[in-house]
Amino acid sequence: MMSRSQPAVHPLEVPPLTDAAENAVPMRVRMKDIQGMPGTPAGLALRVCQFVFAAVSLCVMATTNDFPSVTAFRYLIAAVILQSLWSLSLAIVDVYALLVKRCLRNSRVISLFTMGDGITSTLTFAAACASAGITVLIGNDFNNCAQNHCTRFETATAMAFMSWFAVSPSFFLNFWSLASR
Repeated sequence: MMSRSQPAVHPLEVPPLTDAAENAVPMRVRMKDIQGMPGTPAGLALRVCQFVFAAVSLCVMATTNDFPSVTAFRYLIAAVILQSLWSLSLAIVDVYALLVKRCLRNSRVISLFTMGDGITSTLTFAAACASAGITVLIGNDFNNCAQNHCTRFETATAMAFMSWFAVSPSFFLNFWSLASR
């Protein structure tokens, strides 16, 4: 006759709680990546929208031949160039993070993204406001749209505002993540 092994069940006892375990501070639970943060698909979508709106604003304004005569329009060009370069570079970082499944929760990286978004969004908003003011001045006050490209100026200004609207969630989510650490 062959010898068979018999299953054996050995109950385990739960170790008693000690004073250290009862008085320990519970570990802080980190939230998952919120959509719209760097390294998420929604964050990539925001960056692409920022880039597209800024690039359209740049292209529309650059196709007019009389934009260099107004300082606010030159400022808009400079601001949307900076915005488009910033957004394109962060979109590339987001694509890389998504491809290698890398989390971008490093506090230094978030600080850099927050400062960059804050600076570029402020510049874009200020340039869009200045361009809107000049466009209203040319169109409504001077009634001089027949000789100027008011429609193009309005379109470029609107696209700059749309770029700013797309930057705002990125900035606020990064700032919130930085402040909640």
